[in-house]
Amino acid sequence: MVLFIVPETGRLHVSGSAAENALAGAVLIELVEAGRVAFEPNGKKMRVVDPTPVNDPVLNEALGLLTKPLRPQSAVERVRKRLWDNVVRQAQDHGTIRVEPRKVLGIFPAKSYPIVDEAGAERLRKAVGEVVHGYRGADARIGSLITLLYAVDAVHKVFPGDKREIKRRAKEIARGNWAGDAVRRAVEAIQAGVTAAASAAASGE
Repeated sequence: MVLFIVPETGRLHVSGSAAENALAGAVLIELVEAGRVAFEPNGKKMRVVDPTPVNDPVLNEALGLLTKPLRPQSAVERVRKRLWDNVVRQAQDHGTIRVEPRKVLGIFPAKSYPIVDEAGAERLRKAVGEVVHGYRGADARIGSLITLLYAVDAVHKVFPGDKREIKRRAKEIARGNWAGDAVRRAVEAIQAGVTAAASAAASGE
């Protein structure tokens, strides 16, 4: 979530729906890596394989929503319900951000999310940015983050530089050469689900 926030204004680089879809993808990747969710043998649907709670209320709520096998897009759409508010609440509790009301065009109520832990946010942006700009290779965590940013067409919005080169680099990272085979397949499927969910939201479906 922090990567989506413009440091100077507390507003978002992307639409709320794009951020929600990317966060849902991040949650699903976390649940796969925690061994709670896996793909069925045919690789088409995700299902809970271990309902044991994890030590995170946001992940546990998402785990409880996966009550039946779902295709990645459907899983993203189900998990994203209330997810933004839950992540915002957790980030506030951890002292990462604060929430401030504002008005769009002086009329419509909205919110901004000024970053409180500026040092932590800058460390994250620096670590991810070094990979985006090709200064070092991706590991599983940063590779997943960049893949999700790429899925909602946000990498060039979050990081400065030549738009075409940044998107080319992000596409290369999204291929998942930084991950083991099982994780790579999961990330690819979830990335496709995030992209499809974002496209559906943009078209109003």
